[in-house]
Amino acid sequence: MFPFLEERMGGKTSIKGNDKIREILESEPFRSLEHLNILPLIYDEKRKLCNIMIFDIEKAKRDAYKVEYVKPNQDNRRKYPVFIFYNEKDEYICEVRYGGKDANALQRGFWTHTKRAEQYFDSLTGGWIDYSDNEVLVKLFRYALVSSEEGHQKAVENLLSDIKRLKKM
Repeated sequence: MFPFLEERMGGKTSIKGNDKIREILESEPFRSLEHLNILPLIYDEKRKLCNIMIFDIEKAKRDAYKVEYVKPNQDNRRKYPVFIFYNEKDEYICEVRYGGKDANALQRGFWTHTKRAEQYFDSLTGGWIDYSDNEVLVKLFRYALVSSEEGHQKAVENLLSDIKRLKKM
């Protein structure tokens, strides 16, 4: 994605326009995002609260209005360059980070900040949930995030069976 954006920008520091940006986001290098679930589990460890959210890529594509190139150290934070996507209100949506061989996993690829782009996330948990007295729930999340789709299906079947049992009580 990063090399594609470098080429597409042609040395410009920003480009604007929904159609121009949508064309970028629907290009081949970005097409894989349509089949990728960005599912952050965010948490407040001190208060023992968590929230599981999913990034709404379709809304991001509809709203994206501007892409801005930020040079390394331009904002006194970055070691590598980044392309940041904004909506028409100049609100942050997401970014594409440098992807060179000397960058680590947090310094490359498609990225978004849940706090800065909250309007582009839907909560699967209906907001913050308390996990302070439920270590089994924490284990369930941990295992679900690293198991296969087949494992997810079996877990859903077990959970639905338990929900039916509870409803009969």
